[in-house]
Amino acid sequence: MVKMYGKGLWQGLAVTWRNLTRRSVTAGYPDVEPELPPRSRGVIALQEENCTSCMLCARECPSWCITIDSHKEVIPAPTEGGRDRSQNVLDRFDIDYSICMYCSICIEVCPFDALHWSPEFAYAEGDLKDLTHDMNRLRTWMDTVPPPQALDPGADQGKELQAYELTRATEEGL
Repeated sequence: MVKMYGKGLWQGLAVTWRNLTRRSVTAGYPDVEPELPPRSRGVIALQEENCTSCMLCARECPSWCITIDSHKEVIPAPTEGGRDRSQNVLDRFDIDYSICMYCSICIEVCPFDALHWSPEFAYAEGDLKDLTHDMNRLRTWMDTVPPPQALDPGADQGKELQAYELTRATEEGL
């Protein structure tokens, strides 16, 4: 059996030559925006009015990229003899995208749907410190969040919705 030296080199050069003579299939990104699926992950958006400062997202984040600060405000009782209530008020909500893993854990654990995926992906910065987005910047991403997908028409109605409709029907009947 005769060994041919340089066989791998010639095979590699053949592959290179084939690819040089073909037309490129890549898009020139800054000039041509890619078409992404509607529910693609880009950046996390904050719906501030839904956030109760429960800190679940910050505690569950594996990279600890979420910083939340809040304070309590006392809401006076609406009626005489009632009890005053306290409410958390969000002061600061920052996400450091330089260490975010885009794992979606924060969005999944939020019990009040305050965090959403926005398909925006072009938020590059010249300085690493600018990749920490504050509440105001996270709020602006909410404009690009697509609406939720429609429910499956063949699926059963949820127990909560059935109970609500039953309660409403009995109240209207009274």
